[in-house]
Amino acid sequence: MPLSPGTACLPDHPLIHWLKDACLDLDHFVIFGSAPLLVHGLREKIYDLDVVARGEVWDWALAEGKPATGSITGDPVRHFLDGRIHFSERWISAAWDTDDLIDGAEIIEGLRFAKLTDVLRYKEDLLRNPKDLDDIRVLHKRLTEKDILLAG
Repeated sequence: MPLSPGTACLPDHPLIHWLKDACLDLDHFVIFGSAPLLVHGLREKIYDLDVVARGEVWDWALAEGKPATGSITGDPVRHFLDGRIHFSERWISAAWDTDDLIDGAEIIEGLRFAKLTDVLRYKEDLLRNPKDLDDIRVLHKRLTEKDILLAG
């Protein structure tokens, strides 16, 4: 069941718990991709986590993760948990500023999640599959509801 507009909580999800248990510096990473939809009750399931990191967290990922290459950017990425958690130093293109994403993120129960407006922009930019179209529709609805609640 979706949460009320504007609310979010950390779901009982093994990938999110793994990341939280890693005790990484909150100020140096943000969770992007579809996970922000999950924490806002807009998605029931996710199968992986996309993490954008900088500084000491990126250094840790470089040292500890399995080397891989980003499918969109070709940038170096690091995988954990058999590729279910992906760390990258930037998000899908140079148009996304890593510092802005991290510093502007929403903190939910001790973890930084990308703002829903950023998730919407990313999904509209890529339009990879019907799932993205469903997410875009749900995001537009939620963001409209939030605007109505804030105006009222």
